[in-house]
Amino acid sequence: MKRSRMLLLALLSALLFSIPFFQWGTGLLLMVAFVPLLFIEDEIAKRKSKRKKRDRRGSVIWYALLTFTVFVLLTTWWVYWATWTGIVASVIVNGGYMTLTFLVFHRTRRKLGDRLGYASLVIFWLAFEFLYIRAQINFPWIVLGNGFANDVMMIQWYEWTGALGGSLWALVMNILIFKLVKGWLANRSFAANRSRIGWVLGVLVVPLLFSLVRFLSYEEVEDPYEMVVLQPNIDPFEKFSAISQAEQTEYLLNIADSLVTPETDYIIGPETFINPPPALWLSLIDQYPEVIKLKAFLKNYPMAKLVIGASTYKLYTEPSEFTSTSRPYRGGPNRWDYFNSAFQLDASGEIPIYHKSMLVTGVEKMPHKELLGFLENLVVDLGGTMRGNGTQEFRETFASPQDGTRVAPIICWESVFGEYVTDYVSEAGANFLFIITNDGWWKETPGHRQHNSFARLRAIETRRSVARSANTGISSLINQRGVELARIGWWERSGLRGTLNKNDKITFYVEYGDYLGRIAVLLTVILLLYSVAVRYIRK
Repeated sequence: MKRSRMLLLALLSALLFSIPFFQWGTGLLLMVAFVPLLFIEDEIAKRKSKRKKRDRRGSVIWYALLTFTVFVLLTTWWVYWATWTGIVASVIVNGGYMTLTFLVFHRTRRKLGDRLGYASLVIFWLAFEFLYIRAQINFPWIVLGNGFANDVMMIQWYEWTGALGGSLWALVMNILIFKLVKGWLANRSFAANRSRIGWVLGVLVVPLLFSLVRFLSYEEVEDPYEMVVLQPNIDPFEKFSAISQAEQTEYLLNIADSLVTPETDYIIGPETFINPPPALWLSLIDQYPEVIKLKAFLKNYPMAKLVIGASTYKLYTEPSEFTSTSRPYRGGPNRWDYFNSAFQLDASGEIPIYHKSMLVTGVEKMPHKELLGFLENLVVDLGGTMRGNGTQEFRETFASPQDGTRVAPIICWESVFGEYVTDYVSEAGANFLFIITNDGWWKETPGHRQHNSFARLRAIETRRSVARSANTGISSLINQRGVELARIGWWERSGLRGTLNKNDKITFYVEYGDYLGRIAVLLTVILLLYSVAVRYIRK
């Protein structure tokens, strides 16, 4: 195979990987995204087995690196609008890890043969995604299973597997289709490829039919709650400096006043909506002027609960309270922490608070501070922090003073992590998922659309209705099947009112989380040990 053809195949794979993550794309393309790259790998493996002289065409790493680098660029280029270092880091980290995973598969296949070799691609890739989601440096936006976010009718079984189930489905389909195409090119006979055709159709159709039946037959228990979602649409590049908090609060209350009714159960506002100066100290939160305004509005609607985001601060006066993220306060003995928080205002007078704990790398936290300390000045200049925001160790839900209903205050980036979100349900008893975010940093790009679509996956995995409030971006109401019922589009100052059903049942995925990834990690260890053992046995 000519080098030019191999380059085109590598680029074709990158295109097939990226299209499903656009709003107009479909995850079905993920079923064949690896196929062109697998033909390159097969060609190189044959060449090496014949002990031909090595050349640049004979190295899998360059073609894999091209595929995954272009894939990451096409899918996440919009990060540039928030920070140019973000897209550079995304390409290096994501592209590098994916290339390394594919390279390990290539070498395993050469040592162990086709059967275990191709099985290793599935196992290694699932293990990579599972571990990467949990790494300090991570960007799991483009986990393969997320590529089915536009195809909710096809993936209702995510309530059993989570997004890693979608990755597993795509990986297996790629290998089966590659084997079928390779067999067809060899003899062009339906009879000779009957078994391969059967496997492709079976693995494709059975999950599709199961999902379709589940989609059509799933019935939500009728337990409606009226939701009002607010989108104040404040430019994030001006929000934190050019527009006063009082003016922002006025925007929000004007929208709320036009939509809230005596029957409204919940009002949802966006991430970091309250962002002083003066500092909003947690110990004085009920005395803060803008909080007083919001509470005064709620007095007209005693049934309503307002869940909203804020930038908050906490002062520590005792050394035993100091955290690893706290910093000196005005040069004295005391220390303080900064939090990206959410809180609930209601008729009870109590103000429960949750602090965002899955932080954005390089902006809200600095990974591996002991190794990357030399980057402190760069991170701070970009609006990030070396110490990182404060966090909390457990998930929090806010209870209704009327009937005990619990809502999960999921803040922005946290909604991308499937198993993380399940903790709000399994540990904290959430009946609804509220996602509060600010996606305007990425401007009018695919970023805010992708982020909104991932909320549909969380709805299916947990079978919880989702109310999503974005300062700018897309605000939406999503039911338990992952169907978007209503939305506010990009750059609209508006709100929407609708009803969502409460649910208290626990799905298999909520109970067991990313078990597919844990199994893959175990099998990866076994495969790698076995490949090492085979190497020494053959010697």
